[in-house]
Amino acid sequence: MTKFISNVNKYLSEMKIKQTYLSMITGIDKNKMSRLLTGSQEESGTDMEKIARGLGKSVEFFLAESVSIPQLGNFAINKIAFYAGEPSRKQEQIAKQLMELMENIDEVISAKSRFENVARG
Repeated sequence: MTKFISNVNKYLSEMKIKQTYLSMITGIDKNKMSRLLTGSQEESGTDMEKIARGLGKSVEFFLAESVSIPQLGNFAINKIAFYAGEPSRKQEQIAKQLMELMENIDEVISAKSRFENVARG
């Protein structure tokens, strides 16, 4: 496993960022991302750039001998979901879509319970 991938894995682990999220924000297929992060597939320069950019860092940050992981308490509460500092426009769009999805899930769950109550009564 390369130093880059080792440091990315450490960063993901410490920042509690899921591989699925990284795949989504980088556009790298989830199966390929899994192979990259386990070291079973060598990362290209393009892969490195996408991963670093998706995490709000430079490639050089992950090539360093050790990575400096910020404490989660240092982040503003409204930005904690991004873990990588200031969200990009794409990250903001994804966050908005996720919030809309969560609102819809709440509506579906509450409708389901209302229907179940009606069916019992």
